[in-house]
Amino acid sequence: MNNRIEIPLSKKKIALLLLASIAFVAGGIWIASDPERFIPNIFGVTNPEIIRISGIIGILFFGAAGIYGIKKLFDKKVGLIIDSNGITDNSNASSIGLIEWNDISDIRTKQVMSTKFLLIDIVNPEKYIEKAKNKLQAKLMKGNMNMYKTPLSITSNTLKFDFGELEKLIQTEFKRNKNAR
Repeated sequence: MNNRIEIPLSKKKIALLLLASIAFVAGGIWIASDPERFIPNIFGVTNPEIIRISGIIGILFFGAAGIYGIKKLFDKKVGLIIDSNGITDNSNASSIGLIEWNDISDIRTKQVMSTKFLLIDIVNPEKYIEKAKNKLQAKLMKGNMNMYKTPLSITSNTLKFDFGELEKLIQTEFKRNKNAR
């Protein structure tokens, strides 16, 4: 395969995700600042400290997502590249860069709530976990490994591409390159 397929990041999708994270941080601040007002309206919880801690966790999680969103908004790299070497992923926080065709054993689809993503099963997961750029990324990848038996996943949430088309494209290129080796 001589052709190189480049799928850019969608600044519009990233901006929407950033706005959502800002709204959730604001909600977390509201909940954490006066948890008594939510008793027992949040899942029947009556302990204000548990409600406050939930708000703080929301602030931390969505705050981190917002920081990541700001970083991605100004990211000049291509979101996903598919070529004869493999799949170069820059689409999410656990993206590791090049995933070589030789290392891929299978590609599966998983859906969690309304989000679909591709799970990239690989022969040697540790090889990719060791490529993590920092401890947080390594933790994310290990979390994926524990939940899905692979550290690598790709979603179209930040890409200028429909998930169904992305799934079809990657499966086609995987079969083509698997047979070519």
